[in-house]
Amino acid sequence: MRMYDIICKKRDGFSLTSQEIQFFIDGVTNKTIPDYQTSSLLMAIVLKGMNKEETAALTLAMMKSGDIIDLSQIEGIKVDKHSTGGVGDKTSLVLGPLVASFGVKVAKMSGRGLGHTGGTLDKLEAIPGTKIEIERDAFIKQVNEIGCAIIGQSGHLGPADKKLYALRDVTGTVESIPLIASSIMSKKLASGSDTILLDVKFGSGAFMKTLEDAKKLAEAMVAIGKSLKRDTRAILTDMDQPLGLAVGNALEVKEAIATLKGEGPSDLTTLCLEASAIMLEQAGVVKNAKDAYPALEAKIKSGEALLKLVEMIKAQGGDETYITNPEKFVKSAHVFEVLATSAGYVQHIDSLAIGIASMKLGGGRETYEDVIDMSAGIVLNKKVGDQVQIGDRLALVYTNKSDDVSRPILVDVHDAFTYSKTKFEVKPIIHAYIK
Repeated sequence: MRMYDIICKKRDGFSLTSQEIQFFIDGVTNKTIPDYQTSSLLMAIVLKGMNKEETAALTLAMMKSGDIIDLSQIEGIKVDKHSTGGVGDKTSLVLGPLVASFGVKVAKMSGRGLGHTGGTLDKLEAIPGTKIEIERDAFIKQVNEIGCAIIGQSGHLGPADKKLYALRDVTGTVESIPLIASSIMSKKLASGSDTILLDVKFGSGAFMKTLEDAKKLAEAMVAIGKSLKRDTRAILTDMDQPLGLAVGNALEVKEAIATLKGEGPSDLTTLCLEASAIMLEQAGVVKNAKDAYPALEAKIKSGEALLKLVEMIKAQGGDETYITNPEKFVKSAHVFEVLATSAGYVQHIDSLAIGIASMKLGGGRETYEDVIDMSAGIVLNKKVGDQVQIGDRLALVYTNKSDDVSRPILVDVHDAFTYSKTKFEVKPIIHAYIK
């Protein structure tokens, strides 16, 4: 078998066999295939596509290229949720404890943020002392005893995907649904959970810009999961404005805590309740997700959901008093107001612009080596559909950077808001459910 022949076959629009795909991934993993041939095949895949069988075979080969996490020592059904990334997305900090409060096991491996999107691990590290690197036995023990853990991914999880991702990033081959779907699913399937709920975001602050493209990606990933005998479902959620009000690590943790107390913003609360209900159905706790809502609200009202977050943070070495007393979180030296200079109804809040502004304030990183200012970020005072008068506060901006650095960023935050002169119907946070 020759890589040259595989490239030509895909270039001419033919389907690759599972053996040819395995040969390709083996060569990527053991470095016997040069980057120029790998990049050539990636471009052929972008141009000619892959069918469901090819995409599943690619996912399986990438999944097996490295570690496959064995969670069999964790009792009961293990559930997981994956988001394709968005601005203000702190749902894992709410979902994990909330679902675990029902006795369901949430064994989650998450990533860090880069660019305009925040990472769950960075948010966790805003809580002093919290460890996200945990040995396997300690991880399993924590999930068995407490019900949830959120840790960093194994260093050898999906090495083929890491190589392909690096090449795709510099060769113009990122925009391919089979490549995106296999990249995400190879890691999630290797993580060992029994069920997977995918939160596929679309809009200005998401990788997929349109609902149509998000639906194609979600359907591809659900098909992969089902082909490999995993209960895989997806929701399509709106990222045409930031999720919730807070953007920035400590600020988002505080908002997650408020949500677990029943005091969170409506869009974040709705998403967390609906996603939790689906996960409880996947775990067999309820027959139908709709039946879970009263019980979910009761767990929040009783404080049991928040207690699970306290237990998880304490188990991972964090100072749990930050959960019970969020005022302890570090505060920025500067807080700036962003005031409206136009009147009307907020029609759109550019999530990408808000995410980039938060990063520039110190709340994110442009490279993985950058150090994050955990206190920095933005809290919105207006959301899509809200009425605004001239002089109303649109947002508060938190930073430790100087006035000279901050002032242009305040303009960017201001300009992220656009208005309609007439009132309109606000779209729901969840647009579709695929199973």
